[in-house]
Amino acid sequence: MKILIHQNSKTPIKVLSPDTEALKLDSKTCTEALWELAIKFPDEVIGWCEADLEQEIAWKNWKNIFHRDLMMASYALKTIFLPESIGFIDQLPFVNVDREVSFATWQMSADIGGITGKTLVRFKKHFSELEDFEVLINAIAKLGQQNGLFCYSEPDLVKPIENGDTASSNSVETNNIKTPASTAKLFNFVAAHYKRARLLLLFWCFFYYKKSFPIFALLQALFQKSYFRKEVDLDGLEKNLADFESKTMTIDVIIPTLGRRDYLLQVLEDLKNQTHIPEKVIVVEQNPEIGAISELPELQSKTWPFKIVHHFTHKTGACNARNIALQEVDADWVFFADDDNRMERDVLERSLKEIHRYRLDMLSLNYLQEGEKLIFGKLKQWGTFGAGNSIVAGKFASKIRFDKSFEYGYGEDKDYGMQLRLAGCDIIYHPDLEILHLKAPRGGFRQATLPPWEKERPKPSPTLMLYAKKYYSREQFLGFKTELFLRFYPKQPIKNPLKYVKTMQKRWKASEAWAEKLKTAVKNNQT
Repeated sequence: MKILIHQNSKTPIKVLSPDTEALKLDSKTCTEALWELAIKFPDEVIGWCEADLEQEIAWKNWKNIFHRDLMMASYALKTIFLPESIGFIDQLPFVNVDREVSFATWQMSADIGGITGKTLVRFKKHFSELEDFEVLINAIAKLGQQNGLFCYSEPDLVKPIENGDTASSNSVETNNIKTPASTAKLFNFVAAHYKRARLLLLFWCFFYYKKSFPIFALLQALFQKSYFRKEVDLDGLEKNLADFESKTMTIDVIIPTLGRRDYLLQVLEDLKNQTHIPEKVIVVEQNPEIGAISELPELQSKTWPFKIVHHFTHKTGACNARNIALQEVDADWVFFADDDNRMERDVLERSLKEIHRYRLDMLSLNYLQEGEKLIFGKLKQWGTFGAGNSIVAGKFASKIRFDKSFEYGYGEDKDYGMQLRLAGCDIIYHPDLEILHLKAPRGGFRQATLPPWEKERPKPSPTLMLYAKKYYSREQFLGFKTELFLRFYPKQPIKNPLKYVKTMQKRWKASEAWAEKLKTAVKNNQT
């Protein structure tokens, strides 16, 4: 382990190692020093730390944090490079970081952080010309995350305070994080790592919401080199682990269902034929008709290789059904399944082996419909969550519940994913582990009824509004609104822009009102 001690991200001072004396460097800048260390010590973690934070390094934690080569982590004690204005053009969870837990983000701080040398070297041909250290580490993380690099804000990089609290409560003040990037650097970064149309959106948000007119920053950014969607070869970096017997890990399966008897029975047959048999399958069957009885006598009359827990309820809703099931889980892992899945017989075994290999807390499997083409072909940190194709550690799944405020619409899975993130659980997508989604034409776990707000035609859907209000920063929320207005304009009949904006403002306010009603109804136990 080699940690570059630097002054204000510009001047390298020395290189520390826990088991050797400080090393001398030939490099005169921090970026040169980073590349020099990566080339000299490819098998070690190459770290960095601001000089006045040297005593905060939690040496004993670093080996556990960097337990794989595809890992990059930092922690902001004083500075984070980009301002919150990045939220105007990016509403993914990686932007609005919770510093209290280990949290997936490509936003790197020059305060303290690290990456393995052999991984860092893979980026040299793309970024060797970058001279700004903060730009460099953020560029590596941004491009790397899209190519399979796991990137985190990691509070355990630094020492905890004396009373034993987490490092996020460090003795160094973290409530006043500074953002050193200028407006010009922000625009350049957006031009380098996003579609160029995002520049215009960013410019408009600065003009409209910040009463600023950064025309020179915009023009300069148009000449910025783009790294958007560039491929970085990270293959072969992960260590091959010894053979692992997945049967040492137990797994429960939860399945909400409504009116899909034949599909559900096929799912159970697929589970029955798995090379790794679940401990328990929890089926929550819904039928809103008073006096109706179960359509699934086979759950009790047939012999299954796993325990079946069957709940029958007249109350419909995806959130309620899954919450009923989650009360029953007690295995190491919980598989969130739909009632119209088709699975290869070894998908659970392979999934658990990959979870063990990468030391994950959850895994979202590739979930395509018949005829759909694969879009994301690399294992990566995921911006959403799938409630029909994910395996989650029991220590998280047994404690977190679906928010019933989302019962009338969609978005309950995204919300559950955010709850997992805020609990310190990263969301990982694996393209090579596949489940076929049959997308059955009826039933499932939702009633095909119009929501109560249909006549008011709110925009966006109140459940999406609720999600945005719960999790977006101010800048993300305003960016979300602006992009919605711009994107929806060509799809509707009103062509007078002033009339359109007035109409959309009315629909937006209706959505906000309904989102508040949904939240209040849950608080009052009315859903």
